[in-house]
Amino acid sequence: MMSSNSEVGHAKNAANLQKLTEQVTAFTLYNPPVDQLKVPQLQALHSSAVAKLAEVEEKRTANKTAIYQRQVAFQNLKPTCTRIINLLNILGLSKGLLDQAKSLNRSIQGSSNKPTTPNPPDGNGGGISTSRQSYTQQAENFGILLGLLATIPNYTPNEDDLKLPNLLTFKESLVSATQPVDKATGEFNVKITERDAIFYTEETGLYDIAQNVKKYVKSLYGGDSPQYSNVSSIKFTNRP
Repeated sequence: MMSSNSEVGHAKNAANLQKLTEQVTAFTLYNPPVDQLKVPQLQALHSSAVAKLAEVEEKRTANKTAIYQRQVAFQNLKPTCTRIINLLNILGLSKGLLDQAKSLNRSIQGSSNKPTTPNPPDGNGGGISTSRQSYTQQAENFGILLGLLATIPNYTPNEDDLKLPNLLTFKESLVSATQPVDKATGEFNVKITERDAIFYTEETGLYDIAQNVKKYVKSLYGGDSPQYSNVSSIKFTNRP
């Protein structure tokens, strides 16, 4: 995602286009031969830019909300897996079966060399490890672990949340929580692309048009003119 400084830069470009448009509107000789430099087109471009920024922020908020809801859904996964392994340790399972369960747990925890000590989660849902696990991978590995539990006849916990039917319901909630993030992230990325097209496409984007407005004013009034000084002081940033 873009940084907050970048977002300020995009918004400032839009605001400065409005300032530039208001400035050239006051110039009696301003009558460019290129349509996209004319005042009505500049005004329309500003409106489109502002509308697109609003769409980006709407999708950004939706994306953040989906990510937060996924974090909430997954917050009990690693502790639950630790409890499952602790229970399996006392069931007298074969070494191969127990090792398989512990391997799946390590994948979910994101642990590298310390299988019994979960690492603290980072912002991407994985621990500090040699292989950071995505939420989707964690859910998949949890499903495999539950499939393994289903083959163990004496896996009969007394705790309701560790009983297999409830664990399966929990796993489905994890899968369901990842899907809105994928959708929201995709929609957010589309709006970022659309915004960048309006602002920064070569020749037709806001940034290049603003530069061409300045060039036209310079050709019209001269580089030493107060008119050019006024417009040249209005700054634009290319892809902040």
